[in-house]
Amino acid sequence: MSIEEISFTDLIASSIHDMKNSVNIQVNALEKMAIDAQARSDLEAFKSLLGVIAQAHRMNANLIQLLSLYKFGKAIYPLDITEQSVFDVINEALMQTRSMLDLTGISVDVHCELDCYWYFDRDLITGVLLNAVNNAFNYTQDKIRIAACITDGFLSLRVEDNGRGYPDNMLNREGLTVNKSINFLSGSTGLGFYFSSQVAKLHKNNGQCGALTIENGGAYGGGCFVVKLP
Repeated sequence: MSIEEISFTDLIASSIHDMKNSVNIQVNALEKMAIDAQARSDLEAFKSLLGVIAQAHRMNANLIQLLSLYKFGKAIYPLDITEQSVFDVINEALMQTRSMLDLTGISVDVHCELDCYWYFDRDLITGVLLNAVNNAFNYTQDKIRIAACITDGFLSLRVEDNGRGYPDNMLNREGLTVNKSINFLSGSTGLGFYFSSQVAKLHKNNGQCGALTIENGGAYGGGCFVVKLP
């Protein structure tokens, strides 16, 4: 293939893939440094590293979301909707964030029946849960709750925290898909919400499709990230 035949988006996607691999290596190294600092009782270095690690995890998640959106746009994502154990998928997502949660002492309470099964793309929904947990991690005081239940023909996945909740300007929007503006003060691009919303919409059954909503309240009175799948 000649250089002229390589599209700009393909080049960006390839670069993102390389960056993702590099970030993974850096995250592993940073976590080892944090554990060493904690063992030495160097709390100042430990706390500083936690902030860097959190941002590295966020960057890694964003890169994965960008790659997925690229594949959605190219219609080359191999959507694989099959029956899955919801409990297992929740725990798989938590395993990928366990080191960060353990280092910071944030507790996670899971409410999901062992016999809860539903049809969805396992990798995509794991990514949605990772995005939700990472978001809750940034705003919680010290607790995160993940709940799953089947109601009125929909699987409802909720990720809640005990932080201050979502601001009114986000709750008043007519759907999260329009929230794609960039906030230069907070550094938010809306990418995580957009990714999760697109994933939910890919799940369709009997003329209905999935949806993402956010609200305040829940068991802890903070922010609630809610995905419903038909």
